[in-house]
Amino acid sequence: MTAEPPATGPEAGSLPDPASIDWSELEGGVLDEIILGAPREFTRDELVEATGLDPDESGRLWRALGFPETDPDARVFTRADIAAARKVIALSRDRLPRTEAREAVARAIAQSLSRLAEWQIGMLAQMAAEHVGELTPRAAAELAAEVLPELEDLQAYVWRRHLAATAARWTAGAQRGDVVHIAADTWPLSVGFADMVGFTRTTRRRSMDELGEMIERFGSVTNEVIANGRGRIIKTVGDEVLFVTEHPADAAVIALGLRDRVRTEPSLPPLRIGLAHGMVLSRYGDVYGEVVNVAARLTPEARPDTVLVDQEIHEALRDDPRFELRRIATLHTRGYSHLRAWALRGSRER
Repeated sequence: MTAEPPATGPEAGSLPDPASIDWSELEGGVLDEIILGAPREFTRDELVEATGLDPDESGRLWRALGFPETDPDARVFTRADIAAARKVIALSRDRLPRTEAREAVARAIAQSLSRLAEWQIGMLAQMAAEHVGELTPRAAAELAAEVLPELEDLQAYVWRRHLAATAARWTAGAQRGDVVHIAADTWPLSVGFADMVGFTRTTRRRSMDELGEMIERFGSVTNEVIANGRGRIIKTVGDEVLFVTEHPADAAVIALGLRDRVRTEPSLPPLRIGLAHGMVLSRYGDVYGEVVNVAARLTPEARPDTVLVDQEIHEALRDDPRFELRRIATLHTRGYSHLRAWALRGSRER
């Protein structure tokens, strides 16, 4: 069954409130066709038959991508799904012979892109809301159709840029003789957490618009300071950002830079920041291990507007004239009964 193609121009009508849009007016799966690029034509069995993909593995890969099990008789899949399944088969034969590796790739892609998709649909809804009174749901979908190819090209460009940067780090590690660690997804990294103080209390006093502005400013500030400091953001969870760097000094510069920059932002509460350094397991775009745990434990122990570091960071920075390190009382925190820590400051601070 082929859906009716989208119209080529806006229809008459108005949208009194973007929240009241009745998207059911997009009859026949028009929105699906716009986003997926083709109608849903095939059942799961038809996709398996057309591609030769193993039925059990096809289900596992589909779930690894973050989608629920489909009804065997439901026409869920498009010609693009068939093309993707054939690429999976080619990769399986030539590059990724292990089933576990294929599923790991699917999970990593899904975890990154699902968040991106949530943000992009929200952005498209905001664009449609700016034209309240001018667009019907179908015309709003056409607006999305114009924007989606541009977003697709842009995210491919950004992906290649990040791929190049990661490849450069891998090459540098190989030249240092770290190939054994790299092959095991284990790297020496400095890990930092920056946490907004009193975020829960602050959210109770602010409207949704004010909360949105605060989150936007926090994201903008952390992204700018961390990127300029040669770090990279692993993830942002509500009031906290997790970042990593290759070198402890870079992490220290970023931590102090975040603290100082947030001081100038009226909409943001002060930060607590914790830093630790050591071998880290990097998997699915996230980081794991003892070093991550230590940085996470140091963060809530820091006073507002201060940075705490572990012993490894202290040893790396103790002779660096840019920094001052002051030993604090041994910490007793969850999982660590005797955690040694130092307060980090810039050497020019009074």
